Amino acid sequence: MSSATVLVVDDSATKRYLLVSWLTRAGFTVRQAETGAEALRMLPGSGVDLVVLDVKLPDMSGFDVCERIKTDPEYGAMPVIHVSAHAVDVVDRAQGLNRGADAYLVEPIEPDELIATVHAVLRYYSARRRAETLAARLVRLAEATLEINSASTLSGLLTAAAAGAIDIFGGPVVVVAETADGESLAATSPAAAVRRWGPPPRDVLVGSLVRREDPSDWDIVQWPEGDAVAVAAARLRADRPAVYVAVPSSSQTPGFPVLRQLSQAVAAAVEAQRSYDEEHRIAVTLQRSLLQSRLPDVPGLELAMRYEPAGAQTEVGGDFYELTMLEGRLLVAIGDVAGHSLHAATVMAEVRHAVRAYAVEGHPPGTVLTLVNHFMRTVLPTESATLCLFTLDPATGSVRMASAGHLPPLLHTDAEGAHFLHPRGPLLGINAPRPDDLEFVLPPGGTLVLYTDGLVERRDADIDVGLTALAAATESVEPDLNDFCRRLLTQLGGTGQQADDIAVVALRRRPSQ
Repeated sequence: MSSATVLVVDDSATKRYLLVSWLTRAGFTVRQAETGAEALRMLPGSGVDLVVLDVKLPDMSGFDVCERIKTDPEYGAMPVIHVSAHAVDVVDRAQGLNRGADAYLVEPIEPDELIATVHAVLRYYSARRRAETLAARLVRLAEATLEINSASTLSGLLTAAAAGAIDIFGGPVVVVAETADGESLAATSPAAAVRRWGPPPRDVLVGSLVRREDPSDWDIVQWPEGDAVAVAAARLRADRPAVYVAVPSSSQTPGFPVLRQLSQAVAAAVEAQRSYDEEHRIAVTLQRSLLQSRLPDVPGLELAMRYEPAGAQTEVGGDFYELTMLEGRLLVAIGDVAGHSLHAATVMAEVRHAVRAYAVEGHPPGTVLTLVNHFMRTVLPTESATLCLFTLDPATGSVRMASAGHLPPLLHTDAEGAHFLHPRGPLLGINAPRPDDLEFVLPPGGTLVLYTDGLVERRDADIDVGLTALAAATESVEPDLNDFCRRLLTQLGGTGQQADDIAVVALRRRPSQ
């Protein structure tokens, strides 16, 4: 506190000389003013920490000067000590304190009394500033933690953490974490793109710590000249790498836990993100293993399929498809189990196997759906699903189709272009009458397209908009059905970041030779 700057305001040169001398010998930096107006002009941006103010000044009273200091929004927290040889009674002292003074000394003043009073007042204000700074930083920490936990990707999480750290401590800032694949990523602030970077290896036990480190180990940003780096490291599990938050060491105040708490918040969010990414990867792997990987080779028919899982921030869904030859007929099915979770993927596997089992018994599509519905109501009573199912005779193009609440298949022919078919039926899991199967002939060159709702459904638009877009996109069909399916996914939004799985099955009857 002896390094503080004190402004002495007194019109008496002799008294001002004494006050300045005592304060200078005590180690304070001292500035001087003779009038209240001069003192008020000096204060903005002066770095003054405390004012020693005479009560009787030639231009205004010290009480007025003190009141103006205390009501100023820029430096109103600055402490003021009144000194006076004339205004010495109880009424004067009370008025000075009531109008904002922090202490009131009556002359003659002993040097030790002045210095002790200055130290006491500065101690109080230093503690108050620390408390106010801590409170402000804790508010910003809560806001930063909310932003960090709202991020849907690791890169977004690190960017939010860097922005929060610079808001709390000032810059520059570095935040480092590893992906689930062991790649070290760093976000810096002032804002820059997240990039691959990692500090030199260091041993960090489970828990958190803050330590001073050399700026050369953190040369991804330019640090203030002559300043060290305060690095908070947090590690939640022994089998996980640590997360680091680095800020200028000068931004830290002893006893403040904010940097450590920020690193812990980042570590917890990174762990949740990493765990979710791993769970999502496992779920997608399981889901893909349950789906058909190879399409049958059917003379007279061209087949294509595309499956795109939902974005990494979204749980897997229950989309499935099936293309199998059974006693000379091609069985084609596409469906979607309600929900988005690992559970939905496992229910999808049970429904798909049930469809295949009943179809192998030789039942027509409508009967298969009835049996699958009975199976679900018995074994999976809380689940529901949509399903479109048909059989096709490759030689004649004869199709027999049934639907359980699934989106309408789309038929493209050279003569009529693209139009939707409308097989009807309640979704699986509901006890309701089922209509007759839809029967028609797929002409040579005709293409059937089946799909799940991820292709056409968006949260911000009616599904009819998506269906209209699909019909428009199917007005032309590429010679290669794989190219056609790929274009549908690209054109209708299957970018890998969509909120739902997408499955597309296309089937074309080759023109007669």
